[in-house]
Amino acid sequence: MAVVQPNEAPGWSRSPPFSHRLTRNLAITQFNRRPPFRDSRDYGPRINDRIRVTPLRLIDQHGTMIGVVELEEAKRLAAEAGLDLVEIAADSRPPVVRVMDFGKYKYEQAKKEKSSKTKSKAGEMKEVRLGRSMKIDPHDVGIRVAQARDFLIEGYRVVFVQNFRGRELAFSAKGTQRMSEIAQQLADVGRVEMTPRLAGKRMSMIMVPDRAKIDALKHKKNSAAGAKAAPKAKASGANAIPTAGEASAAPA
Repeated sequence: MAVVQPNEAPGWSRSPPFSHRLTRNLAITQFNRRPPFRDSRDYGPRINDRIRVTPLRLIDQHGTMIGVVELEEAKRLAAEAGLDLVEIAADSRPPVVRVMDFGKYKYEQAKKEKSSKTKSKAGEMKEVRLGRSMKIDPHDVGIRVAQARDFLIEGYRVVFVQNFRGRELAFSAKGTQRMSEIAQQLADVGRVEMTPRLAGKRMSMIMVPDRAKIDALKHKKNSAAGAKAAPKAKASGANAIPTAGEASAAPA
C-alpha cells in the first residue's frame, strides 16, 4: 500500500526542486545565446596608431605611389613629413594608406558636403502660412517674413499661403496686395517665381533665392563688420600704455 504524503493527492508526481527548474530554464544554448555587442558607429578612416595591418601600399603626400612597405616604415615617413598616415582603402590587399594632413582633409570634406547640401536645397520648398484668415496681426506677418528671409538665404524656395474665411473671399484684392508687399520686402534676397494665384479659398505665391543678391548682401555685412572692428582696434592701440623704452624715447 502506497503511503500518501501530507498535502499530496494520489496519482500526482512531485515537481523537481526550484533550483533544478531555474537551472533548466536558464540553460544557455546556441539558439538563445545573446549576440555579442557590436558598435555600428562610423569613426571614419583609421589613422596613425589605429592602423595595425602590415604590410601596406603607401602613397606619399605628393600623390606618388611608393609601393608596398612595412607599417613602421610608413609611420616613419609620415612623421618625417609632419603629417598623418591615413588608411584610404581598407578592403584592398594590402590596404592602401596615404600621407596627408588629416585635419585639412576633413575640413575640405565638410566644405564639399555643405556645398552639396546647399545645392540640394534648391529643389526643396518651405511653406509660410499667413494665418488662418486675413485677420492676422501685422506683427505676426513680420515674423513670418523674417522666417522666409532666412529660408531664402539658406537656399530654399518659399511658398506663401494666404487663407480666406467666409466673406473675406470677396476682398481677395487685399490678399494680392499683402503678397506684393511681402515680395517687395524680400526683393533684396529673392525674386517672385509664381505671382499670387487664387485657388478656392487659398492664395499662394512662390519666391526663389537670388544668389547674386544674397552674396552681395553677405559681402556688404562682412565689410560693415570689418569697418566697425577697425576703429576699435585703432582706439585700443592709441590708449595702450607705452613701455619703458618708448617713454624714454619720447620728447620731453
